[in-house]
Amino acid sequence: MSIHSITKAVAIVNTWKQDARSIADEIVAQLSAKGVVCDIYEYDGLSPVKPIEPYDFAISLGGDGTVLYAARCCARRHIPIFPVNLGEFGFIAGVERHAWKQPLDDFLCGKLNTTERMLLSIRVERGNKTVFSSDALNDAVITGSGMAKIVCLEILYNTHSFGIYKADGVIVATPTGSTAYSAAAGGPIVAPDMSAFVLSPVCAFSLSNRPIVLSSSGTMRIRVLPMRHKEIMLTVDGQEVFPLEEDDNVFIDESPCRVRLIGCDMDVFYHALTSKLNWSGNPVSGGAHA
Repeated sequence: MSIHSITKAVAIVNTWKQDARSIADEIVAQLSAKGVVCDIYEYDGLSPVKPIEPYDFAISLGGDGTVLYAARCCARRHIPIFPVNLGEFGFIAGVERHAWKQPLDDFLCGKLNTTERMLLSIRVERGNKTVFSSDALNDAVITGSGMAKIVCLEILYNTHSFGIYKADGVIVATPTGSTAYSAAAGGPIVAPDMSAFVLSPVCAFSLSNRPIVLSSSGTMRIRVLPMRHKEIMLTVDGQEVFPLEEDDNVFIDESPCRVRLIGCDMDVFYHALTSKLNWSGNPVSGGAHA
């Protein structure tokens, strides 16, 4: 894709980020000077996902959460996302707020490639009816709510049962989402250019319920079992919430669509690991010793 084929863009602006609108105005002006029309779409952190009309690309102005929202809006229309990081971590949003001009020019001139990340495809079946469906770039989380929030779930991968999980919840993450809630729950960090499911229990009653990485070529099924506690929630990317009931089945597959990110190669991920998670190793003094 070059500037000759790019005529229309959209900026998804997180209204909670102080500099987002002013940077959006600068981007609109820069694109306008190159003959590219850029619309503004405001995102307040609670906005429902809406189908984005066809654009040549989207600009995400916020943190990683804004990229998650943009991904669910854009992935199925194959719209690449240029993610400017106005948040704290920037594991996904790889373009920094003071350094977006050159990468944007490079992309418009066809010098900056896109990378692809897998999505989860999630659906809830109640009886024989699908009552909820969504995609996730980060994760799908099933938890209880309120004081007594223990849930009881049967987890199956293809036809193999992993048994009954009694826990505060379970997380099914993508490699992209492995650095988020999944990592906080003790799950492994997986390189985001891979395709896999990362299953992590949250405070499981049994120490035998450990995190596991599974091929995304299979299907996960999570069945909600009867329990005293009735308030059970499915949360998608920390942004969409759907109440579950006993005997609901949550199916998770790899989506046939992928998120296309601009300026977010593996160097951005490895830099985030070392700089944001302080992976610096132990100090060495007095020379090397055997």
